[in-house]
Amino acid sequence: MKSCNTLAWSPRSRKNGAMVESSETDWVSRFADDVIAEAERRAPGKPIVCASGLSPSGPVHLGNLREVMTPHLVADEIRRRGLECVHLLSWDDYDRFRRVPAGIDPSWAEHVGKPLTSVPAPPGSSHANWAEHFKAPMIEALARLGIEVRGISQTEQYTSGAYREQILLAMRERAKIDAVLARYRTRAGEPAPADEHGYFPYKPYCEMCERDLTTVTAYDDETTELAYTCACGFGETVRLAEHDRGKLVWKVDWPMRWAYEGVVFEPSGVDHHSPGSAWVVGGEIVGEVFGGHQPIGPMYAFVGITGMAKMSSSKGDVPTAADALEIMEAPVLRWLYARRKPSQSFKVAFDQEIHRLYDEWDALGRKVSEERAQPAELAAYNRAVRTASGPLPATPHPVPYRTLASVADITTGHAGQTLRILRDLDGVESLDAARPRLDRAQHWAAVHLPPDQRTHIRETPDHELLDSLGPDEREALRLLAEGLDDWSLDGLTTLVYGVPKLQAGLAADAPATPELKAAQRAFFVLVYRLLVGRDTGPRLPTLLMAVGADRVRKLVGS
Repeated sequence: MKSCNTLAWSPRSRKNGAMVESSETDWVSRFADDVIAEAERRAPGKPIVCASGLSPSGPVHLGNLREVMTPHLVADEIRRRGLECVHLLSWDDYDRFRRVPAGIDPSWAEHVGKPLTSVPAPPGSSHANWAEHFKAPMIEALARLGIEVRGISQTEQYTSGAYREQILLAMRERAKIDAVLARYRTRAGEPAPADEHGYFPYKPYCEMCERDLTTVTAYDDETTELAYTCACGFGETVRLAEHDRGKLVWKVDWPMRWAYEGVVFEPSGVDHHSPGSAWVVGGEIVGEVFGGHQPIGPMYAFVGITGMAKMSSSKGDVPTAADALEIMEAPVLRWLYARRKPSQSFKVAFDQEIHRLYDEWDALGRKVSEERAQPAELAAYNRAVRTASGPLPATPHPVPYRTLASVADITTGHAGQTLRILRDLDGVESLDAARPRLDRAQHWAAVHLPPDQRTHIRETPDHELLDSLGPDEREALRLLAEGLDDWSLDGLTTLVYGVPKLQAGLAADAPATPELKAAQRAFFVLVYRLLVGRDTGPRLPTLLMAVGADRVRKLVGS
């Protein structure tokens, strides 16, 4: 069995006699080198095949996206080098419906054991079945992310007879398959499964109830007659050479597809790499039974959400790629996956950490434009903003995300107010110039900003607070009101930090001291309380600009 850890990185690969240069700047380039070399060894001159597999049993979450993004990035790098590469996405929609998720009518329990494509879609869905309901948003998200795949429905493959010869081969070689499985059962100390009829790698779906609660009781290699019984009481004998309502068990199905499709690269999660897992067992079955090769297959780590445990779509509602694309631009989401090796876990921020993430992204953009980015940084950036097919949509006038979120919070999405503030803040001439980033920040503020952190600007002055102020505080507010004439973000920033300096008799460029920082914090709290009725809020210069000079003067008592 070939392990990705034993492959030697090479600076270039040879394809059809021509040298294919490798930049070898990041993990994607290194995997592309090896995939090209392996493809040339296996099948010279043929398109290179990378693969992913997803089960539409529930929401396709951001952990599942790594299953697709990892081979996409490698396939895209291969295409950038001018080579033909196909990225297959196998939809495991012929898998059994395992359980009724929380929030779904318990009557769906009658469908447990049926293929996902035979289960009705959730109530209210416009899709034909359960599988299509969960495939649709992922397919749309992949298009927005610039990920080009060739989708394969396993329902269509099995029910059309595409795998018939492979199924018959697996049944003929069932003793060999069982021997491989037995080796791992022995190592793990597990008892052999008690089945009086022997081992069969094929599981029929019942002709009567459509479920997989079946037991194969006999099989004849020459006639291909297969007998089975079902827990529903039904039983029949079919000719497997003509039977298209069943599938190979997972540990045989996966290596069969590697051989059938000629897959050279396919990653998988950490749960597939334990002893006796489908990846490990499949690595032996693919060669011994199907005459194929195990792909180059890095193990990828889990993807989390800020403040949440690792994701599992079987446990209910989890954030999906479509959800992430509501709050961040496609290049930023691509960057999260491109900048980390598959073995490194990371988190996607749905809380205020997204502000810091966008600060990093914008800083990287400046480094790239100024030609200061390191090679690995530049590679990840370029993979994020474009594919071999062209660039992804970009925001023409990218205002800092945290600023847009603050403006969205303050204006609650009012277009006229938003444009006025952005024009004053950053010279934005139209809202379209700030899109799509503006739309993402507005969605984040509307959906993910905690209620207790939302900004509500006071309609009238807080006379009780104003009346309780001492001379120094009144003087600070007077200096603030008088300094509002410099109506720019830089000017207001200098003003709010400068008022405590003026009161302390310091120059405007005086360095910060612990005493000065304490005075500045106290001043900020006072202004926040007068403007929004609490001790914190959006960055104070942004808030002042959003409120407007006249209203600020009114609320601070000037």
